[in-house]
Order: sequence, then structure tokens, then C-alpha cells
Amino acid sequence: MAAFGFSLKSILIKLMYGHGVDAATVMALRMILAAPFFLVLALWPGLPGRSGSPELRDWLYLVALGFIGSYLSSWLDMLGLQYVSAGLERLILFLYPTMVVLLSAWWLHIRIGRRQLTALVLSYIGIGLVFADQWLAHTVQRDVVKGSALVFGSALVYSVFLIGSSRVVHRFGAVRFTSWGMLVGTLCCLVQFFAGHNVADLRLPMPVYGIAFAMAVFSTVLPNIFMSEGLRRIGANRAALVGTIGPVVTIALGAAVLGEHIGPLQFAGAGLVLIGVFLVSARPAVRKAG
Repeated sequence: MAAFGFSLKSILIKLMYGHGVDAATVMALRMILAAPFFLVLALWPGLPGRSGSPELRDWLYLVALGFIGSYLSSWLDMLGLQYVSAGLERLILFLYPTMVVLLSAWWLHIRIGRRQLTALVLSYIGIGLVFADQWLAHTVQRDVVKGSALVFGSALVYSVFLIGSSRVVHRFGAVRFTSWGMLVGTLCCLVQFFAGHNVADLRLPMPVYGIAFAMAVFSTVLPNIFMSEGLRRIGANRAALVGTIGPVVTIALGAAVLGEHIGPLQFAGAGLVLIGVFLVSARPAVRKAG
């Protein structure tokens, strides 16, 4: 359910763009409508996973991570969706586990094994094939390059967020950490929106509010809750396997709802990306002696 909800977000953003709404307004509406839910979760007593009481340093760390993870990453993603298909966007975002591996090797000096190296090669060959498919299908190739670069930047920023959050998330608990981080992102979105807009710009057609509410609830709040609970119940490895349905759902919905082009190169590339991400995310089975 989390994977489906996250996959639906790209489709809903594209539908809002179809009503002439700009990226800053989409971000603001999404976060404003989601904020009350995250505030309740942030203040909800007795949530599992908390380890001790967060100190001032932990809160400052959370604010910084909320800025890059909940605001900057989402902003780059929404800008990129103005230029590329929802399917290509979801596949590029889905590369984040491979980026975590590369950043960990560079930043934390963690060795890349043969399995991970194979996964990296497959994933990026796959993205190359999907990019080539989109390049051939678009009349303005420059837009494909620009949009892909923005979405790639979003995935890279999110990878930095994941590496950084691993050091502090236990102080808050996963759900509370995510909730406070999303509230930080909400403040950033509001500052950005009112820097270039006014309240009158929020007077939009009713269908836009309906799409924004669906995105806030079904593609933001609920997927985060489901993902946290799913990780607690089945662990990261099985969650990674289940999560591979995400790009498939987005590609299918993009074709069905938005009429997006799907060529043979995209099918082949998507398959390579899914195999690569699965290899880099799932742990190899441990053989028992005897």
C-alpha cells in the first residue's frame, strides 16, 4: 500500500499541472493539507522506536534533514516532473538505494562488493535505456535532459537524507521523526510560496483541491505510516522486494491515465533498474552449516 501510494504521487502532480498550477503551489497545497495529520502523529504519545530524549543537537539535525529530505528533494522532483514522464521520474527516483551505496563508499568508506557493483551497472544501464526511449519520443530533447537532471538531483538529495537520518532517527522513533521532518518541510514550502505568491493565488478550481487532498492523504501521510509499520513487521529486505512494484504501477498509470508513451526500450530499462535495485537492497541468503 505504501509503494502504491508513493507511485500515485507522480500521476496526481501531473494532473494538477494540467490545470495550470505551478510547482510552488502544488508543493504548498500538498504540505498544508498533510500538515495537520503529521502534527497529530508528531505529538501522539507512546509511539514505538524512541530511544531516550532528543537533545538540542538532535533537533537541529532533524531541522536540517527535514529541509533537505522533505523540502529540497520534493521541490527538485516536482520541477523535474514538468519536463519528463511520470514513468521516467519514478524510475530515476527509484535509483536512490544505488546512490546510498555510492555515497556510503565515498563518504563512509564502505567497500562496494561484487553484488552491489553488478546492481549499479544494471541499474544505470537501465536508466540509460529509458532515457533513450524518452529522448526518441520527445520533440524537445532538451526538456528530457533538464527534467532527468532535476529528478536525479532529487534522488541524490534524498540519499543524503537517508544516510544522515540513520544517525538520529532512533532518538525520535521513525514515525515521529518523519512527522517532524515533514512539518519542517511544510514551513519551507510556505516560505517559498509566499515569497512569490499571495493568498489569492490559492483560489483554484475545486478539482485541484480534490487532487491535492488525495495527494496529501493517499500519497504522503498514509504511505509514510504504512511504510514505517511495514518495515517494523517484515524488515527492510522484504520491504525492498515489495517496493519494486512502485515504478511498475507508475508506468502503468502514466500510460492509462496520462496517455504517456511506453516503448520497448522503457520496458527493458525498467526491468534492469528493478533487478539492480533489488540486488543492492536485499541481503543475500545466509547458508546454514551442515
